[in-house]
Amino acid sequence: MERDQTEELRALQDTLYFIGGKWRIPVINAICNGNKRFREIERSIPGITTRMLSKELKDMELNKLVKRNVYPETPVLIEYEATNYCRTFGNIIQEMIIWGREHRRVIVEDKFNVSDNIDEKN
Repeated sequence: MERDQTEELRALQDTLYFIGGKWRIPVINAICNGNKRFREIERSIPGITTRMLSKELKDMELNKLVKRNVYPETPVLIEYEATNYCRTFGNIIQEMIIWGREHRRVIVEDKFNVSDNIDEKN
């Protein structure tokens, strides 16, 4: 079966656009780990600003990744939840976490091996 490289490139670019931001994956991860309220999500992601989280949540809602639920209580309660469509990305995120852990291990291990070799030569 011949592969359509143009279509594959377009699909990769769409994916990279989706995950390309610094905060998109951490926000999805936070929501999928049970954080539903704005402040819970914000506290679970060190370094994210209120403005950036607000922007990410709005963008994710427009892209059908997050559902915003407003409950008419006093004060108004707003919760966010990952859509089923968003959850289809969960396996990819899990694989990225596994790869990231392994990559860090390889880099740290290589760093120590390089310094060990330098020490042995001196």
